[in-house]
Amino acid sequence: MKSGFRFLASVALTAFVSGPALAEDTIKIGNIVTTAGVLKSVAEPAVVAADIAVDEINAAGGINGKKVELVRFEAASDPKQASVGARKLAQDDGVLAILGPFSSAEFSVALNDAERLKVLMMPNSASTPGLTDGKTYSYRLSEDESKQFSRLLKSIKAKGVKADTAEIVYISDEVVSNAAGTKLYPALLEAAGIKHGSPIAVQYKSFDMSAQAAQIMQSNPDIVAIAGTPPSASKVIKELRRQGYKGRIIGSQIFADPNVLELFGPEGDGTLLVAGFWKGFNARSQAFNDKFVAEAEKRGIHKLGAHHSDAQTYDTLFLMKQVMEKAGVTGDPSKLADEREKVVAAMQGVNFSGILGDNICFAGHDAELPGYVIEIKDGQWTKFDQAPADPCK
Repeated sequence: MKSGFRFLASVALTAFVSGPALAEDTIKIGNIVTTAGVLKSVAEPAVVAADIAVDEINAAGGINGKKVELVRFEAASDPKQASVGARKLAQDDGVLAILGPFSSAEFSVALNDAERLKVLMMPNSASTPGLTDGKTYSYRLSEDESKQFSRLLKSIKAKGVKADTAEIVYISDEVVSNAAGTKLYPALLEAAGIKHGSPIAVQYKSFDMSAQAAQIMQSNPDIVAIAGTPPSASKVIKELRRQGYKGRIIGSQIFADPNVLELFGPEGDGTLLVAGFWKGFNARSQAFNDKFVAEAEKRGIHKLGAHHSDAQTYDTLFLMKQVMEKAGVTGDPSKLADEREKVVAAMQGVNFSGILGDNICFAGHDAELPGYVIEIKDGQWTKFDQAPADPCK
């Protein structure tokens, strides 16, 4: 992989560019990245996925005969920085579209800049329901958390997993986990006919989960639903097992990362979660997964497999290639506003096949994607069930 980054530094912010130096000779795509802060562990690998996609696109001739140039901006898990990045990339760097920011919290702020500046923005992993409602320039190649968690619950019922009662644990100081644990999970558990107690809060930096686990053990539910990033989920799971909990632990896309196999250890066996990517979907999916793991290791990032956010990052760039070719973009700075509009227009009615799925369509501005229910079984990442993508209306 070529690194070839040139750095543009300011006092508090750093943006970096990958690729050829002459803007007129390239198709510039902005990339708001998160390689620092609380989301570093899940977001940094997406940079690897983006580089793989660009290398493959450029090796195949680029977009309309021109190489893709990624112009990067570091958001460091901060929504305000993501907003600054959107403005810089659109106004100063003249990009045709923006990949990122990574999370729902960052995207929910930065998309307002994309809408105002009239530039296509597609996040890596934002899955909070409703973020793109009523928007013109904001799209997502990610499935919302509500739909994926509902699929998990349906699968549990269909497969005969005992799930009459539940408790919910969530990370109070992480935006997506908080929303999932206090609003999403309770509503969906009730809709599935699963009784649950009041959501139990823990903090991101907490080390001692004994009190929360003891509270759960008092009711000894059939399942415990955890809304939290992998490190936080690991702490909860290990303490629950230490105190003797024997039921199922479930989660949604928030900790659907193959690295949890090592993080959870033996205590993670039997955990059920839902993800938007399965490496065995097709030959290209497997090839990406293998290449991603190898390239991440070269960069000092240990990965057991690609997270769905990594796969979404990869496919988003190929989707951008498809719509930019349809729009006939040239990368000419004098045509920037017109070509941005043509790119967004080309998203209307788009149908895309990639490593996530075939014939992906968009309902409104959100992609309809399949869901894969994953079981950690004998220390392995195994497919428990799957749900097809919903049809677009």
